[in-house]
Amino acid sequence: MPTAKPQNIDWISNLRLIALYAVIILHSTSPLLMAYGKVPAADWWEADFLNALVRFAVPVFVMITGALLLGREYEIGDFLKKRLTRVVIPFLFWSLVYIWYSWYIEEITFGPDIWFDVKQVLHLLKIGTSYHLWYVYMLIGLYFFIPVIGKFVRNASEKEILYFLLVWFAVMTITQPYLNRFNPSVDMHYFAGYAGYLVLGHYLAFKEFNVPRLRLWMILLFIVSVAVITVGSWWIIRYPQYPGTMFYEPVNPFVLTLSASIFIVVKLSIPKVPSVIIRTRDFAGKYNYGIYLGHALILYFLDDPFGISFKLCTPIISIPLTALICFLVTLLMVWIINKIPFIGKWISG
Repeated sequence: MPTAKPQNIDWISNLRLIALYAVIILHSTSPLLMAYGKVPAADWWEADFLNALVRFAVPVFVMITGALLLGREYEIGDFLKKRLTRVVIPFLFWSLVYIWYSWYIEEITFGPDIWFDVKQVLHLLKIGTSYHLWYVYMLIGLYFFIPVIGKFVRNASEKEILYFLLVWFAVMTITQPYLNRFNPSVDMHYFAGYAGYLVLGHYLAFKEFNVPRLRLWMILLFIVSVAVITVGSWWIIRYPQYPGTMFYEPVNPFVLTLSASIFIVVKLSIPKVPSVIIRTRDFAGKYNYGIYLGHALILYFLDDPFGISFKLCTPIISIPLTALICFLVTLLMVWIINKIPFIGKWISG
């Protein structure tokens, strides 16, 4: 397997922006999905479909990380210092922002006991101050693992990488709630989790497939995956034998096929677009991480007090529109923060 960066990374830039917009759509659907049985069935189905459509977002982010980082040689100390600094400093800033928001909406209170308040803040930082920040905790864990798994990937044959991916997929499948009763007592957690997406992203980024009409096959696989996730999620909620989010979980066979298929489709697509769109994409891409960190705050304020949410009109239109407005406003906010002298570039993300 090749070990250098992909020579043409335009498609990775495209994919990163698509995944970021998908994340915002995903979070825009959540309030409606959680109101199953309390909202019109047609509205819930539209949100369910959109949610299934964009479930690739987080896995694709991890796959991009694998594509860009696993093939390169690092000195462990320098790698961790560079990567963790870029991730942790903006993360801490935004975590404190979300603590402020929790205080603002009176979810938490601070009193005269300073030590109690400090412990409360530290506890919130430990568990996450907003629903979407779990991704950062997961990413930090992957960064500690990248120097190890990267060494394997750079020295492994294609057969060995495929072996890793096959076992990872098998472990993922057998540990799903609906198949867990067939899971033997063999401890295979070494192959579980998001590390497989790192390796998969590296493999798919460099692999040259000689398969006729591959993009068409991947589009069909994407459509089938969306259909299974959409209907499966409805079935689980209607007949709650298993966790209601089972088909939505990122480490799920159908989310895997969804993510791999769109990864390949974008890799094989070379759209002809005006240069202004390329410049806009690259500008937004510079603030990708900051947009991810800050978008939940903007979603809160778009809903209250401005009333911009899935309630605007039919969800199939209002949710993507809300996500687009959120994306643009968050980009503007992060760009302004980035311009703050001395500290802006460190905290904006």
